[in-house]
Parts: sequence; structure tokens; C-alpha cells
Amino acid sequence: MNLNLLDPKLIALVAAVVVIVAGLVWLNVRKRRSTTEELRKKFGPEYDRAVLKHGSERKAEAKLADREKRVEKLNIRDLDPMEHKRFLKRWESVQSRFVDSPKGAVTEADDLVSSLMKTRGYPVSDFDQRAADISVDHPRVVENYRSAHEIALRVGKDQATTEDLRTAMIHYRSLFEELVQVPTIVERKEVA
Repeated sequence: MNLNLLDPKLIALVAAVVVIVAGLVWLNVRKRRSTTEELRKKFGPEYDRAVLKHGSERKAEAKLADREKRVEKLNIRDLDPMEHKRFLKRWESVQSRFVDSPKGAVTEADDLVSSLMKTRGYPVSDFDQRAADISVDHPRVVENYRSAHEIALRVGKDQATTEDLRTAMIHYRSLFEELVQVPTIVERKEVA
């Protein structure tokens, strides 16, 4: 078998292989870029936080994808109307106690948010896992939740100022409002 490197058939074959490999690389880069954009859009600041924590976009994206898969397996549900009313009343009560007992109100707000999450179907045993789970469906407020919880932990050590406590209540309220929302049912009209 005589192999001539200038053989037009061999050159065409090598060129075809190069084009195919380049096309596959381009498709992979495009898919990866699309995934990155989707995750950035969905998770917002939580995406950047994950990149910082895990050291690379690839690792962070894998962790965020794992979160999504985990939360998909959970039985997250909406509140029924009675639960909705009950939680709203409890929140109003907690909020009204803030003036007289800010530390107690923050502790109660932390407990109320945990109770609400549990009722909705989120596991609540570990705070870090709870925050990760919440970040999937509520990425805009998860950092508020982390901040509020950190302040609530400082309450027990007498290391939280009144301004810290006020900030914690505002943060808890932002998560509470998202979790307690009644989903809007949109009726579709069929076109005849």
C-alpha cells in the first residue's frame, strides 16, 4: 500500500474530519454557553455565589443542576386557602410584636419561615440545604434569607443591633411573601 500524502482523496478525507471535529467543538461550546446563560438568568446572584464557592463555572453549574434535580424530586406544593390565611395571620402577629420585642420577633420570623417551608414540602433540617433548595424556585430572595438567618443566630449571642433586627425582619418578609403567594391561575381560551 503506497500512501501518498498529497493524494487528493486523503486530503479531502482529512479536511472532512477537521470540519466535523470543528463543528462538534462549536456545537459543544454553543450548548455550554446556552446552559451558562440559562443558569445565570434563572439563579441571578446565586449563580455568581456558586462560582465563587466552587471555584469555577463548570463546577458551580454542576452543583446548581444538582439542586434543580433534587428540588424536582421534592413534593413542593402550594398552600391551601386555609393555610394561606393562617400563615398570613401568624406573620402579622410576628410583625406586630417587633416594636416591643425585636429579638423575639426575629426568632419567631425565623421559625415561621421554617414552618411555612415545611408545610410547602421543603425539607428543613439543615439550613444550608434549605437555602440551596429555596434558591431553585426563589433565587431573588435566597441571599436575604441567608442574611436574616445569620442575624437570627446572632440574636442568641446578643450580637445583633436593633438595625440588624429590622433588616432581618425585612429579609424574612421578602421570602415569606414569595412562599405564601397563591399561584395565579390563568384560564386559556380556546380559539375556534
